[in-house]
Amino acid sequence: MTQDSFFKTLLICALQVGSVFFALTAHAQNTSELGIGLGALSYKGELAPEYRIANNRPALSAFYRKDVSKAVTLRGNIMAGLLRADDRQVQGLNGNTMPLNQYRSANVKGSLYELGGILEYNFFDYYSKQVKTRFTPFAFIGVAGFLAPVRTQFTGSYTSSEQKNTLIGLAVPMGIGLKLGLSTHWNLGAEIGARKAFSDQLDNVSRQSDLVANRHDQDWYYYGGLSISYTFYKIRCPEVSKGEGKAGR
Repeated sequence: MTQDSFFKTLLICALQVGSVFFALTAHAQNTSELGIGLGALSYKGELAPEYRIANNRPALSAFYRKDVSKAVTLRGNIMAGLLRADDRQVQGLNGNTMPLNQYRSANVKGSLYELGGILEYNFFDYYSKQVKTRFTPFAFIGVAGFLAPVRTQFTGSYTSSEQKNTLIGLAVPMGIGLKLGLSTHWNLGAEIGARKAFSDQLDNVSRQSDLVANRHDQDWYYYGGLSISYTFYKIRCPEVSKGEGKAGR
């Protein structure tokens, strides 16, 4: 499947899922949330073949949640953070830098901005009136667009140069989280998730020779953090029929 056909398929699926969401709103919960989060952003690609805690950099997020049923929540999310990775930090079994990474000696610095729509599945009824402490784990998946202005420096034997690029792409966020009610209105959340970026140009390495780049391995980025949110309750007044209105007169 080509990248263009994949994007078309993804768009069709998103529209179909969206129609289901609009149908669910007819039976929506009367609760919504507005919140902010603080966490860490990390990258996985040529310059970081595995997830590394050392690559974590600060990130901020803001979101709006709407409960469409007891189990399903829709979330609009924005996130911004820093990206860092360095070939010299990729070590082999003997603790030395891997030969390819030593030869390339590249490092990437930049930032990433994400706007996404996410579907959350809550395993417990978070707003149940039968429990004293509101708590639920949840899983999530969605679709996001991102903007990543990055700068990559090559300082090894391969070449000595610098490349700048601003990448615009699509990603699929997926992960797990927990949500705890601190009070009637305030909530504490935690989540960790991965984003598959349908591009291998997040680090600019794939623009180089096949000797130093794997063009068939697309990049990923990860976000994990804590959040605080405020719940809004919508109180619906009972409808008065026309007959009852006339009788009252």
